[in-house]
Amino acid sequence: MSTSAHSIVEPGPRIKWVAGILVAAYALLTLIPIVWIVMTGFKSPTDAIAYPPKVFFEPTLEGYVNVFTSRSRQSPEYMANLPPAETWYEELVRKRNMVITGPSRFADRYTNSLIIGFGSTFLTVVLGVMAAYAFSRFKVPLKDDLMFFILSTRMFPPVAVAIPIFLMYRELGLSDTHLGMIVLYTAVNLSLAVWLLKGFIDEIPREYEEAAMVDGYSRFQAFMKVVLPQAKAGIAATAIFSLIFSWNEYNFAILLTSGNAQTAPPFIPLIIGEGGLDWPAVAAATTLFILPVLFFTVLLRKYLLAGITFGAVR
Repeated sequence: MSTSAHSIVEPGPRIKWVAGILVAAYALLTLIPIVWIVMTGFKSPTDAIAYPPKVFFEPTLEGYVNVFTSRSRQSPEYMANLPPAETWYEELVRKRNMVITGPSRFADRYTNSLIIGFGSTFLTVVLGVMAAYAFSRFKVPLKDDLMFFILSTRMFPPVAVAIPIFLMYRELGLSDTHLGMIVLYTAVNLSLAVWLLKGFIDEIPREYEEAAMVDGYSRFQAFMKVVLPQAKAGIAATAIFSLIFSWNEYNFAILLTSGNAQTAPPFIPLIIGEGGLDWPAVAAATTLFILPVLFFTVLLRKYLLAGITFGAVR
């Protein structure tokens, strides 16, 4: 009598096929809005609001031109007296009886998002790693109470602390500054960073550091050469989560900034075209806004997957 070995853990081929189909269907379903946004960025204003919606259309860069330029509508007589257009995008704008009056503010807002988003992420990871290491390795008085207090700062809804922060920033001169937004986003993300990173550092055996210090390393050298390399997965996961929050944050950005440090999220909804909302320009700005987080996540995807499964299998 022959028997075939069967693992109670490993799923069968049929289950794998079903799971693969479900995952692929879910991935396609979640990608539809993103694909539609990207497509709308290459539509003309007429095609963008067509009903029924157009899937096949003649692509144009008008939306991207409108994002980076300010335009003014002119009379046909004025347009007829203008010299020939010198660039392709100027010719594209003139087809709508408009002229380019200068650059828009989107590039400045986009740069502010890069500075504030990545600046706060870097500061969050640096401070979070040091705090998590201290809680993991040293005897800190009232450790559990302090950890709960750190976590409780994440429980407040933004609207509950918006007015106090607004008044405090006004008194300190931090309103509408890069430093003020970086400090604020770092403070908000730090609680999550400490809790995430402490879990990763707890999984790193202390014996590794002790062996390094026996070989002559200082505590700081052992931390840099032993702990940090093994905590790369946790650091990558923490950096991605912190960047996503800082990059997408809207409430504090619209309350505390107005010009110098305003980021892209409050600015994108204000992209108004002649006679209504310029949906191709909004979609083009949204597409450009997605790219940095997408590239950052793809760059760290190997560490992110390792970080999600870290400690799950021993």
